[in-house]
Amino acid sequence: MARFFNTAGPCRAEDHYLLPPERRLKGIAPLLEEKAYFVVHAPRQSGKTTSFQALAKNLTAQGTYAAVLTSCETGRTAGDDVARGVDAVLLAIDQDARQQLAEGLRPAPPSRFGAVAPEGRLKEYLTDWAERCPRPVVLFLDEIDSLSGKTLLSVLHQLRSGYRTRAEHFPHAVALIGLRDVRDYRLYDPVQEGEAQEAEPAPVLGTASPFNIKVESLTLENFAAAEVGELFDQHTAETGQAFQQEAVQRAWELTGGQPWLVNALARQVLQATDRSTTVTPRHVEAAKEALILRRDTHLDSLTERLRDPRVRRVIEPILAGEFPDQALPEDDIDYVKDLGLITVGPTGLGIANPIYREVIPRALTSVTEHFLPVDRPRYFSPDGHLRIDLLLEGFVAFWREHADAFLGRQPYHEAAAQLIFMAWLQRVVNGGGFIDREYSAGAGRIDLLVRWPLPQGGIERFALELKVWRDGQSDPLDKGLTQLTAYLDRLDLPTGTLLLFDQRGKAPPLEERISQSEVEREGRRLRVVRL
Repeated sequence: MARFFNTAGPCRAEDHYLLPPERRLKGIAPLLEEKAYFVVHAPRQSGKTTSFQALAKNLTAQGTYAAVLTSCETGRTAGDDVARGVDAVLLAIDQDARQQLAEGLRPAPPSRFGAVAPEGRLKEYLTDWAERCPRPVVLFLDEIDSLSGKTLLSVLHQLRSGYRTRAEHFPHAVALIGLRDVRDYRLYDPVQEGEAQEAEPAPVLGTASPFNIKVESLTLENFAAAEVGELFDQHTAETGQAFQQEAVQRAWELTGGQPWLVNALARQVLQATDRSTTVTPRHVEAAKEALILRRDTHLDSLTERLRDPRVRRVIEPILAGEFPDQALPEDDIDYVKDLGLITVGPTGLGIANPIYREVIPRALTSVTEHFLPVDRPRYFSPDGHLRIDLLLEGFVAFWREHADAFLGRQPYHEAAAQLIFMAWLQRVVNGGGFIDREYSAGAGRIDLLVRWPLPQGGIERFALELKVWRDGQSDPLDKGLTQLTAYLDRLDLPTGTLLLFDQRGKAPPLEERISQSEVEREGRRLRVVRL
């Protein structure tokens, strides 16, 4: 059976196209030699399980260690029930050890330790395994952050307790593998925090955590552009179906090399083409749109995170193009970076890749979109051209009548006006064209490029810039025109539109401030819409 691009669960070399897992785990070998206990964190579906599954298998096959990868996910529901949570972890280790190790390397059955108090049961179990095993034991605990409350505290405390006797009387090396770094595990330690035991759980962050024995905190990097090409070349070698180099580059640009997105994009392309078709950038663009509309589990899980107050505090100023009103906790920024939602680039904090950049505003306005009174056919000419002038007139009429009602419903208040316009634009363009979004914290605007394919061939392009006039600021018109002109220079377009939303507390009544005008700047014709 031919291999395929995998988007569900760990990759298997015999079934899936994949890059050498050991390449993605640079720096692990020295940590094992040092008998280190360390943390590996990366966003969901970025290859953690695949990579450590291969590493454990190779380490054992080389005869150096008895290495096991196991998952703590079965203890997810245990919460503060330490006995149930610890037993779930022991059972997972036992089952995976029986599958991955020869009999002489396996730990004793967990049932032998049933009389030991749960607060010491894991330590006793691992001590016994390390003492009876003829090789040093290496344990990779995947999904460690699925544990919570007192169960997680107990597991970490027991690992720390056995750490000083490691190698001879405890596992030689341990890796905690999860979505977040250890500082963001949801912990509650009443002794450490000086709070009453019945207090509400709260994060305990930083090196004061119960796993302060970690010597390193590593992450998995996204694929480089050349690695995306290498992955796609595997399909070409096995099937003969080629990817144009421009298509490979576009796939990397859209995904930022995020492993799940790369595989999902390729899979979608291949579902829409046959083996005789050479894949072009147009196929990649269509696949991107299909992925976003389908909202697969990976994308849905990311958008669910947008409800988290810690995520909102970071994402909202990025969407608004503003600096935060107050200093953000460094932990919040690191947390959202660990989720894979943001990155730090030349312009500061921004969304991690163009697909997420499109998914996030669409997720935040998906309900709003359904209620927008958009007469879509009205905004197209008989020969299929997009009438951007009529689209803007329609939005102005909608804003005049419904602005206050829709602004009050937006969860991300600072970016509400921009989100509503993007929802309107999406309703019109959806299914036929594309919207490229550019925004980042402190940019002071959102840049939008609408690309509309024409029935007779070719693509129309329309550039728009969104700015908000806030309290304490001077009129942003001149700065907005300068920014829009620079954007048009980059796109090589002669015209563009600046939308200025006046969100000041003492702004004139809406009916008085709505206006449209045109100005010339550096040989370009700019439309200004004040709202």
